[in-house]
Amino acid sequence: MTGADDTGTGGDFRTRIRTSFARQAAMATIGAELTRVEHGTVEIELPFDVKLTQQHGILHAGIIAAALDSACGFAAYSVIDPSASILTIEFKVNLMSPGRGERFLFRGDVTKPGTTIIVADGRGYAIGDGPAKLIASMTGTMMVIRGREGISG
Repeated sequence: MTGADDTGTGGDFRTRIRTSFARQAAMATIGAELTRVEHGTVEIELPFDVKLTQQHGILHAGIIAAALDSACGFAAYSVIDPSASILTIEFKVNLMSPGRGERFLFRGDVTKPGTTIIVADGRGYAIGDGPAKLIASMTGTMMVIRGREGISG
């Protein structure tokens, strides 16, 4: 990449993503932070918080799904025209290991860009004393939205 935006779509996608992420009350509620923004890849991290666990003290599957959905959605948002937006239309999550860790990393990567439909894959990791542990994966399908009232950025 040679500059802040060489996507051919105009505008700085990093700024658009950071601005849009800042408006996501759900991510703020769970304490999530946007930690990496690249063309086609986004990472979101959050610290362990007992308020986000299920009855066994591990990170709730709904929190994992929400963070992966946001990571995949913003990865898709990084590859579209600045006048368009993204909505998730489908996703599947595989929970591979209990969500135990001091922090969690959720990475979304665009697998198949498109003008109307974008497919992204996500991975969730628990971070603690040892190496990062894969706890979940997601495949998400996003729809590019243009010219719809009330849906922008």
